[in-house]
Amino acid sequence: MMLIETERLRLRLLRDDDGDAAAMLELLNEPGFHRHIGDRGIRTLEQARECVRNGPMVSYERHGYGMYAIERRGDGAWLGNAGLVHRAALPHPDIGYALLERHAGQGYALEAARGVLAHARGTLGLGRLCAIVAPGNARSIALLHKLDFRANGSVRLPGKDETLLLYLNKPASR
Repeated sequence: MMLIETERLRLRLLRDDDGDAAAMLELLNEPGFHRHIGDRGIRTLEQARECVRNGPMVSYERHGYGMYAIERRGDGAWLGNAGLVHRAALPHPDIGYALLERHAGQGYALEAARGVLAHARGTLGLGRLCAIVAPGNARSIALLHKLDFRANGSVRLPGKDETLLLYLNKPASR
């Protein structure tokens, strides 16, 4: 099911099939993912399939949103994921995104995140959104600024040792 379309991208619900599980396995084990987001300990196709089932698919049911597969419209290539995450420790849904490293630096993350923002506001009717980012992730911080997210202190998620930067974005006043 296609949820979001942009000029170059389609974002759709993640599936627990072999294609999405294999792509997620690759994404979750990229050096940049480990460095900036964290090592989830996912090392097999079955673990990746369970990660999709227990993460995004549960979120779709509970919250009406989650992380979505990013596909390039021109050839259907799986580029990464982007979407919204519900975290009890945050006051608003959290926008997230991650690309396979071979697709980084081409504007796909910004385009996908803009699509997610438009979907959050227009389709889901969400107001304020959060973003969390590792302090050393300069590219992601720059992207958040382009999306009009503003620094709002820091946060430590339950069960995690790392302090993350917290950003907020609110809809434009009418």
